[in-house]
Amino acid sequence: MANPLTMKLEQFTSFSPGDRETLDRLASEKLNTWAAKRDIIADGDHVGQIHLVTSGLATRNKIMPDGKRQIMAFLIPGDLCDVEVFVLARMDHAITALTETTCALIPAGTVTELLTNMGGLTKALWWSTMTDSAVLRERIIDHGQRDARERLAHLFYEMLIRYRVIGMAQDNSYSFPVTQEELGDATGLTSVHVNRMLQVLRTEGLMIFSGRTVTVLDPVSLKQAARFSPDYLHLQRSANERHEIAARAGDLL
Repeated sequence: MANPLTMKLEQFTSFSPGDRETLDRLASEKLNTWAAKRDIIADGDHVGQIHLVTSGLATRNKIMPDGKRQIMAFLIPGDLCDVEVFVLARMDHAITALTETTCALIPAGTVTELLTNMGGLTKALWWSTMTDSAVLRERIIDHGQRDARERLAHLFYEMLIRYRVIGMAQDNSYSFPVTQEELGDATGLTSVHVNRMLQVLRTEGLMIFSGRTVTVLDPVSLKQAARFSPDYLHLQRSANERHEIAARAGDLL
């Protein structure tokens, strides 16, 4: 099986054997592991290398002056944590491991070189960066336009697609080891409200969140409950071609 970065970027384009070798090298050359709850990158850090999640689960988050935390994104294998560091002097938020998380450390110069070339791999990396920004925009929409039920339904449906793309979902079930408090930090809800909405989604026969595993019982109805449009994920190949990639997530789009 290809590494998660390749599987993710394949949603945008096909790769030559040389491109695949480059991605395999980037995903395996230098690895480091962080324990759960430890910062992979702290807010304000100067970072000279890009962190690619290869296993585990991390968050993009910000701690407010009163100690409250806003989780802006969940980062899964295949996600680049900080590709913007080759432009910015310091991080303006933190990347934190929720579970034990391993990242490949890619020199910023290597990514800069890839992004300034005009090959298919370069375009795929830009696609990944733009899609990450689109996911952040969806979190803004969550807080401005979606009610509590829709926020959770949207998050769980999005994560099902993302885990399917990298081959880490079994049918409509995937491991998502987060607490109700962490779900609240991601959706702007209290833990009590999260618990109530999880019970609603379960009672409606849409999904079950048990043992830190999400099982989507009725994908079509969950998508409708979330008012989910997959356009922001820009999964062109999954939507337009019939092949293995489409089989991983195409039926959810």
